[in-house]
Amino acid sequence: MITLRYHIVSIAAVFLALAVGVVLGTSSVSEGLLTAVSGEKQELRAQVDELGAERAQLKAQADAADRFDTTIAPMAVRGQLSGRSVVVISSADTDDGHRAAMTELLRDSGADITGEVRLGEALTDPDRTDQLRGVVTQLLPAGVQLPTAADPGTLAGGLIGPLALVNPQTGQPQAADDARAAALSGLAGGGYATASEGLRPAQLAVVLTGGRMEGDNAADRATALARLATQIDRSGQGAVLAGTTGSADGRGAVGVARVDPAMSSSLSTVDNAETGAGRVAVVMAAREQADRQAGHYGVASSAQGPVPGTRGAS
Repeated sequence: MITLRYHIVSIAAVFLALAVGVVLGTSSVSEGLLTAVSGEKQELRAQVDELGAERAQLKAQADAADRFDTTIAPMAVRGQLSGRSVVVISSADTDDGHRAAMTELLRDSGADITGEVRLGEALTDPDRTDQLRGVVTQLLPAGVQLPTAADPGTLAGGLIGPLALVNPQTGQPQAADDARAAALSGLAGGGYATASEGLRPAQLAVVLTGGRMEGDNAADRATALARLATQIDRSGQGAVLAGTTGSADGRGAVGVARVDPAMSSSLSTVDNAETGAGRVAVVMAAREQADRQAGHYGVASSAQGPVPGTRGAS
């Protein structure tokens, strides 16, 4: 006789069998899934290790190439700027080592380094534009005219250019010695720029900067520096704006200058001045400027070639 208890036991047995089946099935699937994931993990780890090794090899090759370029650079530029005078102007974000290496190579080229001007952060600060305008107007030497543009970069370049460069037509200083000293002292007092002792006006200028600018007002500061370099270029025989990797981006001074025809038509630029090849390009671009030519060099897509004479080369 089939009792109620029998039905209950039968139903419980069925559910127990189902539960056991589910557990066994899940365990089987989990083991298979874990095995597959583990295999993929090992494969990805092997790929990461392989890419890491390739990256290390490429870095070693790049470092070796840069050491080679740096070694032969003095021979490559020898005599390029003989009889030419150059002033070195550097922005606040310029690395000291890059500045020293660039100055040394300019000397190797035969250039007469007449001094150095280091720009302060206040010079490209948009919040101090009105103050800068007042300072520039007050310090302007007799006989020097400011450009009509009122942006901070052009204003600063309109003062620093005539102080640091000789008149391109006459070859004579554009300001008297005492007026130059007073103006440079005023710029230093406001945190705008400091000049090396005994600075003499030069024929050409090399304006050094870092890479892509970061932080608040980065685009404005990059634009100010590009316009300053452009005005300095117009104040003398010529100028080269040289930045490091990233400077050709939209927030880099080199990048700003290259996309504006009013700047790029006369100002030369280099976007990899931290490398031996880039420093050679700066010297050769300065020579081009002395010959009234302009070009844009480096490794960025906006460059015309690695160095002058390679425009359009692949």
